Amino acid sequence: MVGWLSLLARNDAAKVLEILVLRHEVAVLRRQVDRPRLSWADRAILSALVRPLPKALRVHRLVTPGTLLRWHQRLVARQWTYPQRKPGRPPTDPTIVALVLRLARENSSWGYERIRGELKNLGYRVSGATIRRILKRAGLEPAPRRGNDQWRDFIRAHAASTLACDFFSVDTVTLRRLYVFFVAEVGTRFVHVLGVTARPDGAWVAQQARNLLIDLGDRAGEFRFLVRDRDAKFTRAFDEVMAGNGTRVIKIPPRSPRANAFAERWVRTARCECTDRMLIFGEWHLRMMLTEYAAHYNQHRPHRSLDLRPPADGADLIRLPVGWIERRQVLGGLINEYERAG
Repeated sequence: MVGWLSLLARNDAAKVLEILVLRHEVAVLRRQVDRPRLSWADRAILSALVRPLPKALRVHRLVTPGTLLRWHQRLVARQWTYPQRKPGRPPTDPTIVALVLRLARENSSWGYERIRGELKNLGYRVSGATIRRILKRAGLEPAPRRGNDQWRDFIRAHAASTLACDFFSVDTVTLRRLYVFFVAEVGTRFVHVLGVTARPDGAWVAQQARNLLIDLGDRAGEFRFLVRDRDAKFTRAFDEVMAGNGTRVIKIPPRSPRANAFAERWVRTARCECTDRMLIFGEWHLRMMLTEYAAHYNQHRPHRSLDLRPPADGADLIRLPVGWIERRQVLGGLINEYERAG
């Protein structure tokens, strides 16, 4: 209003000149903007001021009679529109959807009724048709076609009884190369840093294998397989130590690091989070740093394949929108049991 009142003090020539400038600016803007977005205040002001203009000018304005009618129709629709509800049954609880998908992915041989029975034991009542719709919407096939004994399923079934070992090198400040020997439990991703040395040989590696079996104690008999590469440092003595524990040594194909992916992944993690970010002064310093990092990795660092839990957390929990479900594996993961976490 103050701006409009200030126009009364100006002469007609200044007003006409300003109108010409504004018209030209509007013409330039129209070439750049297709449909400007107006607020309700802009619409109210333009609606009130456009009526006194001649008819020939109203046709070329932003607010035309058709625009006014359209705005009025929107106001009427907003005033008298009742909340609409989608027809049909209400959507399935997200907790049930998440749990159905989890059970189906972890148990490829379970059909609709088998999943329904497991949900009933957990306190959820859902029909087989609902389970079928949930799996179909997620792109999961029925039980006979959901899993065809894939290699991934085989590895998952034997992960709890498998170890993976490897070496990786670290260069010190004096450019001395040190070698780190470690073993990872595939099922839990728990890592054992066995030793650090500048001159690894067959006898040293075999002794580290004996130390590993001593550290595992009663758990040593749980591991049936050990995956390693074809490095010359893994001699017959090393294989005999593992065979004496009943652990079969599996050699990966030549030049195939992906076949030992669990060990290679930990090497990348250790380099990215520890060794590549520090200056190593010697063998003792590297051993101390890796021992501390391994404790952090095993006890506190969340792992994505373990639902963001650390490897040392033995409970297999399933995070749902409401509450937790605990899973227990039987026969190396061939059978899964589920119950509510206490």
